[in-house]
Amino acid sequence: MAVPQRQWGTTPSISWTPPTEKEILQNEELTDELKRQGQYEAPSETEKKQALLIQLQKIAVEFVKHVCRKNNLPQSIIDSAGGRICTYGSYRLGAYAPGSDIDTLVVAPRHVTRDDFFEHMPSILERMLPPGAIEEMKPVPEAYVPIIKLVISGTDFDLNFTRLAISSVPFELDVKDTNLLRGLDDRELRALNGPRVADELMHLVPQKKTFRTALRAIKLWAQRRAIYGNIVGFPGGVAWGMLVARVCQLYPQATGSVIVMKFFRIIGRWNWPQPILLKESEDHPIQARVWNPRIYPTDKYHLMPIITPAYPAMCATHNIGPTTKKIIIQELERGGDITDKISFGKLQWKDLFTKHTYFTKDYKYYLSIISGSTSKDAQAS
Repeated sequence: MAVPQRQWGTTPSISWTPPTEKEILQNEELTDELKRQGQYEAPSETEKKQALLIQLQKIAVEFVKHVCRKNNLPQSIIDSAGGRICTYGSYRLGAYAPGSDIDTLVVAPRHVTRDDFFEHMPSILERMLPPGAIEEMKPVPEAYVPIIKLVISGTDFDLNFTRLAISSVPFELDVKDTNLLRGLDDRELRALNGPRVADELMHLVPQKKTFRTALRAIKLWAQRRAIYGNIVGFPGGVAWGMLVARVCQLYPQATGSVIVMKFFRIIGRWNWPQPILLKESEDHPIQARVWNPRIYPTDKYHLMPIITPAYPAMCATHNIGPTTKKIIIQELERGGDITDKISFGKLQWKDLFTKHTYFTKDYKYYLSIISGSTSKDAQAS
């Protein structure tokens, strides 16, 4: 597919050279290896997830109506209140592996609260889903991102919640509309920015298929090398996605395999803490807090800032510390050495995805800690 010759991102592209026959072959080899590594799910599984999301959409609408009725609102408001399910994260980017959870957001109108979500949504889920469909359900209202963790018919969902300062949330609501951010608190704004960031990211890559192939490869590599996940001080799925997207912007016509090869050298030798930006930061009349180290002192301490492209711009990698940064740089250098050899036919793609030996060979001594609880609920908490 022809890519429009315009500037993608904050700087001009490095190369507009079309792929060679060798690069096309290498891309096919990469795709074949990703399939062997189980990174593409069967069509039947995709259809199953889509059917479950349709069910959740119906449940979201019923949940909103239930709260409206409980609050004795007029029937006209109940009928028009709506409710919306939005996915975000790797699922919305289209670069997820079989068995991955689906980050899902319930969007409700202003008269529905987060307390309503945790009080009423579990019972409505149980009532409206088929008997036995819910294999696990655990509300976590006290978390930094309050969610209901669900397993429905073998599929994991992280169900988040936000409400908008409007009276009706129709199914066709465009979450990219920045005016929807008016009147939201920080937690609501962060939640809504999940699907907004994913949509904006996909808008900013030259070739979506190329991006998804490269992101599947980089995510698998990061997971195998144990450098994946915000909670442990490494980039999460969307942060890795933004890094891949930046390389795609620099090589708009490249194949997924070329993006992967360029990725390790460009990101591994990036001049941190210069931020990774997919677009210039934008202003808006609502004046939410936007990442800016010149204004906010805490932003100066972000070691590897990767900035979300949707307003308000936020740092997706604030948890990275000196130790995890050092490990990331080391792994990027190692990945670059391997892909250089793949390019010359000395190694294969499977060598890039070799699992780490952190817990098996890297140290002489290991400390094992075993914890126990008197009940399943206590263990889970």
